[in-house]
Amino acid sequence: MSRIAEPLEDAIRSRHSIRRFLPTPVPREQILHLLDLAACAPSGVNTQPWHVYVLTGESRQKLTDALLAEFANPSFERRGEYDYYPAQWTEPYRARRRDTGQRLYSLLGIEKGDNARMQEQWARNYAFFDAPVGLIFTLDRVLGQGSLIDYGAFLQTLMIAARGAGLDTCVQAAFTEYHPVIRAQLQIPEAQMVLCGMSLGHADPDAPENRLVLPRIPASGFTQFRD
Repeated sequence: MSRIAEPLEDAIRSRHSIRRFLPTPVPREQILHLLDLAACAPSGVNTQPWHVYVLTGESRQKLTDALLAEFANPSFERRGEYDYYPAQWTEPYRARRRDTGQRLYSLLGIEKGDNARMQEQWARNYAFFDAPVGLIFTLDRVLGQGSLIDYGAFLQTLMIAARGAGLDTCVQAAFTEYHPVIRAQLQIPEAQMVLCGMSLGHADPDAPENRLVLPRIPASGFTQFRD
């Protein structure tokens, strides 16, 4: 059996969501190089449906401030641009979701029912988990649902490329609930849908939340061969 090149397999297996970053800057040339690699992802009839807004420095902080202001505003209507999660959770997905939360909060020392600290942790999404680079991804509304498959390939390629460069990421659907704020801050046209965001940078090796590595079901658990 032919083996995958070891550096590539290491990048794939070591990628996991990072929720606290160091302030170490990432050069603009490196960001562009990673996005060039991500753009090698396939797309139906080569539509290449991705639009990317890269935020650093003052622009990143301004968006964070605007998002956190609305996060603290009880009258703000949080509504995503599309249904990322199911309206009703069923098994086995409910159990996996619960397990993820329990593992994360355990690492952070957040006890069950401590809603204030849970909300505080959730709010860190909108600070890009302190990453020096924040990315917002959008998709032209005129495109069909198949472009979401293409976008997934683009995002995964970007995350693997980042790992290969010694960087880390966290892709975040949490941003879509605040799409009016993001649209206003970044002057995103209405013709584009806010899909998600991503934090990019160097992981803080001392952060307990960065030890969260979730279990994966082996291929034998979800694959059926028809010989």
